[in-house]
This record gives sequence, C-alpha cells and structure tokens, in this order.
Amino acid sequence: MEKLAICPGSFDPITNGHLDIIIRGAKVFDKVIVTVFNNESKAPLFNVEERMKLLKESTKDIPNVSVDSSDHLLMDYAAEKNAHAVIRGLRAVSDFEYEMQITSMNRKLNEDIETFFMMTNNQYSFLSSSMIKEIAKYDGNISGLVPVHVEEALRSKFNSK
Repeated sequence: MEKLAICPGSFDPITNGHLDIIIRGAKVFDKVIVTVFNNESKAPLFNVEERMKLLKESTKDIPNVSVDSSDHLLMDYAAEKNAHAVIRGLRAVSDFEYEMQITSMNRKLNEDIETFFMMTNNQYSFLSSSMIKEIAKYDGNISGLVPVHVEEALRSKFNSK
C-alpha cells in the first residue's frame, strides 16, 4: 500500500526551509501532496493560485510530490485524499508547543492519520515566510533563502506596489 503524506501550509511564499522539509518528506513517503491552505487571518501577499504556481515550480524535479490547495479542515482533506500522515516542519523549540496543540486537536478529529515532525535543517531554523516578505519589501538580500523564481516573484510583487 502506497504511503501518502500531506505537507500543509500557507506557503506565502515557499522558502528553502519549506523545500528542505518537502524534499526530506519525499524520501520517507511514497507520495507527498504539498497543500496550500488559505489562512485569511495571515493576510497573504500571494493568492492561492500564485502560491501553487511557485510551489509547482519549486518541486517540479521531485517526482513523487504534487501540489494542491484546500479550504477544508486539514484532517478532512487528508481523509479525502486517503493520506496516512501529515508532515510538519519544526524550526525551533518555540514551534513545538503550537504544533503540539494542533496535532492534539487533529488527533481528536481523526486518530487514523499520524503527524510526523521534521526538524528543519539548521541553516533554515531562523527562516519564516513573514521574515522573507519583510526583507524583500525593503529590497534586502533574500538570495539563498528562497528559490530563485520565488525571489523574482517577490521583487515583482513589491516593485509593482
């Protein structure tokens, strides 16, 4: 039986930290669906379609990774896709408490779907999409922190404002 995992997030935009988790998750699971969840409370810079396009470009060379979006609860979406697991990245100890609360609630919603935490590579442990957007907004150097096409999309987005 194929082991399918969901890698959820807002990915606004995808960073090299996200990509690190996706690549490593793809080595553990037969198939990974990277899913954009639209969290309106975060006031995204990129719309869902733009984020999916950036993700597809970032993951195009990983054969067992696909990209999707959802506006449902993660556990409902995962069950609909017949997923066995959810992959969550942890940057630091501070992420753990928040992620543990989410995982506990998800477990209550569907105890058949396991959550796997992966520690981000140390070189990306400080990285967040919010930080990337802030640096790009003020024309700071984000090379090496996001894929090149994401850097270009950010420059384009902020130069058009």
